[in-house]
Amino acid sequence: MKVEQIYTGCLAQGAYYIESDGEAAIIDPLRESEPYILKAEKEGAKIKYIFETHFHADFVSGHVDLAAKTGATIVYGPNAKTEYDIHEATDGELFDIGKIKIKVLHTPGHTMESTTYLLIDESGREHAIFSGDTLFIGDVGRPDLAQKGTLTQDDLAGYLYDSLRTKIMTLPDEVIVYPAHGAGSACGKNMSKETTDLLGNQKKTNYALRADMTKEEFIKEVTDGLLPPPQYFAQNVAMNKSGAKGMDEILEKGNVPLEVETFEAMANHEGALVLDTRSPAEFAADHVPNSIFIGIDGSFAPWVGALIPDLEQPIVFIAAEGREEEIVTRLSRVGYDNTLGYLSGGIAAWKAAGKDTDKVTSIPAAQFAGAHKGGGLNVMDVRKPSEFEAEHVEDAMNLPLDFISENMDQVSKKKQYHIHCAGGYRSMIAASILKSRGFHNLVDVAGGFKAISETDIPTTNYVCPSTLK
Repeated sequence: MKVEQIYTGCLAQGAYYIESDGEAAIIDPLRESEPYILKAEKEGAKIKYIFETHFHADFVSGHVDLAAKTGATIVYGPNAKTEYDIHEATDGELFDIGKIKIKVLHTPGHTMESTTYLLIDESGREHAIFSGDTLFIGDVGRPDLAQKGTLTQDDLAGYLYDSLRTKIMTLPDEVIVYPAHGAGSACGKNMSKETTDLLGNQKKTNYALRADMTKEEFIKEVTDGLLPPPQYFAQNVAMNKSGAKGMDEILEKGNVPLEVETFEAMANHEGALVLDTRSPAEFAADHVPNSIFIGIDGSFAPWVGALIPDLEQPIVFIAAEGREEEIVTRLSRVGYDNTLGYLSGGIAAWKAAGKDTDKVTSIPAAQFAGAHKGGGLNVMDVRKPSEFEAEHVEDAMNLPLDFISENMDQVSKKKQYHIHCAGGYRSMIAASILKSRGFHNLVDVAGGFKAISETDIPTTNYVCPSTLK
C-alpha cells in the first residue's frame, strides 16, 4: 500500500495518491491531469477511482478531465448533484483498491455533500482518513459557504458538530488525518502549518474536538470571526458542479507569445487585463502602465481570485522567462481560463519598442522611520484586520487588500500614502491597483511591518491574535 500527499503550497491544498496491488485512486485532484497520470504510469498502476470530498470552492478540480483520460470513476458522497456522470456513494459504502478498501463516511457541515474517506488497510485496520474540509489540522471547515434557502451557517455548524462526533471522533486515535488544506487557505480560520497528524493528537489539541464541548459552544466558536469568503468561491463551486474544460485546451490558448504591438492592442482594444507576475522589486522599478501586480512567488492564485471579480476576464501577462506555462496553469486552477498570451521578451521588449513605463517608489523601512519622525505621514496598512489589530504603526489606517476595490472612497488622490503589509508582497499589489485607478502619490515600504518593527517607529502594544474577537 502506498499513500502520498501531493501538497501545493501556493493553494495550501492537499491531493492524495493511493495505490495497492496495481490499482490507484486520486483524492481531490488539482486542475492539471498529467502529474497524476504520469505518477500512476511510473508505478505501473491503473487509476480506478477519483474521490472528491466535496464541491471545492477555492480551486477548480481536474476530476472530469482525469476521468476522461483514464476511464476512472468519479465518486462523490451523498447529496452531490452534477452535470456529468458520477457515482454518488451512500454512507458506509466500500470501494476496493487492490488489497485495501475506502469507506465512505458522510460528514455534512462544511457543505451538505462533504464526505470523509476512511482507508482500511490490507489487514482490515482503520489506517487513515481523507477529511477534505471537514477536519483540518488545528481547525475545522468554515460552515458558511453552502447556505441555501433556510439553511444558515449555524445550521451547517450544527451538522458539522454531529459529523465530527459521530463519524470521526469515534475512530481510533492512531488513525492518520489527511486534510484537504493547511495554513493559508481561506476554507478555515486558524489551520496549522502541519499538513497531517494523528487523530488522537487532534482530539487533544484541536479546539473544535474538545470532548466536553456542547453543540452551542461549538457553533459559537466555529462561526466567530469568520471573514466574508473570497468572491471567486461561488464561481469555482459552479465550475466543479458543471465540469471544467481540460488543461490541454487552456494551455493551447493561453501559453502563447505575443509581440509588443499585439500585446498592447489586446489591452487597449480587447479589454484584456495586464497582469505582471514578476517580483515586487522588478514591478516597482519598471512596469507597463495600468498593469496589475500579483507576483507568482506568493499566494498567487488566491489573490487573483480575490481581486479579479470576473472569471471570464481576458488576461495577458508578463512573466519571468520560462515560467509562462506555470502562470497559465496556476490561473486556471482557480477558474481563470481566458488567458490570451504573454509579452514575448518581457518588459525589456516593451521598452525596446519605445513604449512608456511606470514605476512605484519603494523605500526601505529605515528611510520610512526617518520620514515618520517628522510627522504628517498617511500610513496605509493593507494587512488583514486581525493582523492590524494585533499590532500596527500608531495612527495608521487599515485598508485590507482583500476589499480594497470596495473601499476606494477611503483614499484621496490629493494625499500621499506610505503603504505596507507584512513583508512587501501585498503592499505592491495594493499599490498597483491604486495606481490603475489614478492614485499615483504612493510610497511602498519595502519589507513591510516585519522591517518596520525593527525600527524605532511607535507601534501599538502587541495583542495575541487568538484573543481577538
